[in-house]
Amino acid sequence: MIFDKRVLLCSTLLITLSIQLADPAFGQTINDELIVTATKIEQNIQDIGLSVNVLDREDLARLDSGEGISFLTSGLQAAVANGNQISFQIRGIGAVDHQALTPTAAATYIDGVYQATNVQAGPLLFDIDRVEVLKGPQGSLYGRNSSSGAINFHSVLPDNDAAGYVGLEYGASNKFNLNAAVNLPVNDIFSLRLAARYLTQEPLIENVQTNDEILAPKSGGGQRDEFGLRAIGRFSLSTSTEVLVYVHYSEDNGVNPAPLNDSLDIGSHRISIGPDGIQDTDNEFYGTSLVLNQEFGDLSLVSQTAYTGYNQQYGFDFDGTPAPFDVENLNANLAYNRNFDQISQEFRLNYVSKHFELMGGAYLEAEQFDQEYLIWCGELDLETLLGTCRYVGAPGRAGPLPASNGVATSLQSLISQSRKTAAIFSYNTVEITPRLSAVIGGRLTHEVIEGEGEGRHLFDDGVIALNNRDGLGQAIGRNKISDTHFSGNFGLNYAISEDAMAYISYSNGYKSGGFNGEVINNATHFSDEGLFGSESVDAFESGIKWRGHNLILNAAGFYQNYDRPQARIFVPFDTADGGSFTSNSLSNLNQAVSYGLDIEAKWAPMDDFLIKAGMTFLDTEIIQNEDPNVPQNADTFDGNPLPFASKFSGVLAARYEWQLSEKFRASISGNGKYQSSFFLDAEGRADRQQSGYEIIDASAVIHFGTGLDLGIWGRNLTNADYAISGFGFIGYNTFRGAPRTYGLSLKYSY
Repeated sequence: MIFDKRVLLCSTLLITLSIQLADPAFGQTINDELIVTATKIEQNIQDIGLSVNVLDREDLARLDSGEGISFLTSGLQAAVANGNQISFQIRGIGAVDHQALTPTAAATYIDGVYQATNVQAGPLLFDIDRVEVLKGPQGSLYGRNSSSGAINFHSVLPDNDAAGYVGLEYGASNKFNLNAAVNLPVNDIFSLRLAARYLTQEPLIENVQTNDEILAPKSGGGQRDEFGLRAIGRFSLSTSTEVLVYVHYSEDNGVNPAPLNDSLDIGSHRISIGPDGIQDTDNEFYGTSLVLNQEFGDLSLVSQTAYTGYNQQYGFDFDGTPAPFDVENLNANLAYNRNFDQISQEFRLNYVSKHFELMGGAYLEAEQFDQEYLIWCGELDLETLLGTCRYVGAPGRAGPLPASNGVATSLQSLISQSRKTAAIFSYNTVEITPRLSAVIGGRLTHEVIEGEGEGRHLFDDGVIALNNRDGLGQAIGRNKISDTHFSGNFGLNYAISEDAMAYISYSNGYKSGGFNGEVINNATHFSDEGLFGSESVDAFESGIKWRGHNLILNAAGFYQNYDRPQARIFVPFDTADGGSFTSNSLSNLNQAVSYGLDIEAKWAPMDDFLIKAGMTFLDTEIIQNEDPNVPQNADTFDGNPLPFASKFSGVLAARYEWQLSEKFRASISGNGKYQSSFFLDAEGRADRQQSGYEIIDASAVIHFGTGLDLGIWGRNLTNADYAISGFGFIGYNTFRGAPRTYGLSLKYSY
């Protein structure tokens, strides 16, 4: 692999710190007792034989949304589309997809509850205690859809202290961010924690006018209007019995930002769209769960019963221009109307003794997803769902014998999908000698997915007709997929000394197949064209973890074999007037590999000064052959890297606090991430590549002795302009990252 000077500089710096600054006589003692639940049993992170990155409260306090964790973790990247849909990639593994029917390859959990769609992976971050990022397949512990790893969000739990805080941020683009939490110890048995956030912000991306006849409303660049509330009740019924009750509700309103079409050259942090595709967003997320922890000496039982769901109504200008190629009847706008419900039940039985850590369990889940997907041309009539001009893809999709001589202005796809999942699993650590232990786990998962739907065109003469692209039959149907997978892991952990351990491991994970949830073109959707199969990953990892007086250093090498990776493939179609538009669907490629090196360090050179750093060196490659199940055009992908797989990503963060006077303290903190160039999709085209960039954030705070904190902050200080995802339609369109922002913060804690 070839790296630029910034990569070499970062590598040299970290190695120098590791060798020269580990003097036990220098600096403060670092906290090496960080307890996590990555293996679903509380353990010191330095005693776990796998790569785990942990973000604490200080890290998370700076973030506004879930994708922000990718700026604090090397080897983790996030593709963000449609406002809040996040697909995480860990070590290059993970389909870059914007449809909500597709879960992410990094299994995402919030307070122990699995989030089954990529829509749920973007919660409002508030009052979060920590985030654990597990790198590599996690098939034993986390089951389906953990082919790249797992991400656990943990809220702050109630305790016996009467305390709380109120925080306020005001910044660029009239950002107003109010968050608060209160801890209420009601009595010896019950304590309650309430937390809330309200966030508004005007558009960060500028919408500029590029067509004299079409206005460019400011709101096209995206507006935020979000509210979230969480309540957690903790019942300590006895020394051996505890019950936790979680309830949450949030709203995501405002306007989703539109993408930028690659035909426009309008400068950084800008888009250009007209008013017809701008729509108000109306999203609601809600859920509750009940957790029982019951101890019987060395044996403990954990039960979690959960319900989570959401409904969404939102859309945006689909083609990313006011009028593609200055032809107004080529424009297309998009809207989603979704409803999702999920119930789950997990039981775990743990046995922990001096020589064993044994865990077995069962998991049941049921989901229901319904979606209306609408594309139209021009202005939309909300009653008839008709546009005012011919939708660009109408001639090809309406079929060789259209049902109407009128104008097809709108394309509507209706889909309903249910999923039922059952699994049994086990994860165990067994001591072989006082220094050597074995880790072995397995999970058997069975799932049944049922889908049905129809795709149709709406004509301006009132005719509603089913699609029949290429004359392959009317676009209506249903199907059922039944699939059973075994995934597992095996590893050896060796204690070199009290301060160091080495490990080797094999792990396997998979990501479910299913139905494409957007355009339903013809009768093949539920039997061929609309299906994609499951993917699986076999991973081998070897690492070492070391902790000294003031330094922690972890390193791991990994090799991952990626079988039938899911990838969004863009296929061009000709229009009746000689133009072209792009259709896309999730499909399976043949194979890919991902391998590299992870390094992480924490160093405390002096009191109240902490430095954290991480680097991931990564290489990926798609490998194709004559597999008949692979799409005809897929052989062009052979040798390409996986999407969103930077060859290098590095993070560096530091925080220093000192006493100004008897009553005042001050602190400064900063964090930065650099990631080298990467492709936005599997096709590996030069015009769909994001060049390397860095994101740097910083803040400075004065801490008054009364519990009051006053600070200033800045984010993306270098004002990097970068794509956060892309898709092909009329040309190529990219959603853009936020520009430089800054502001003031005020917080009162008691």
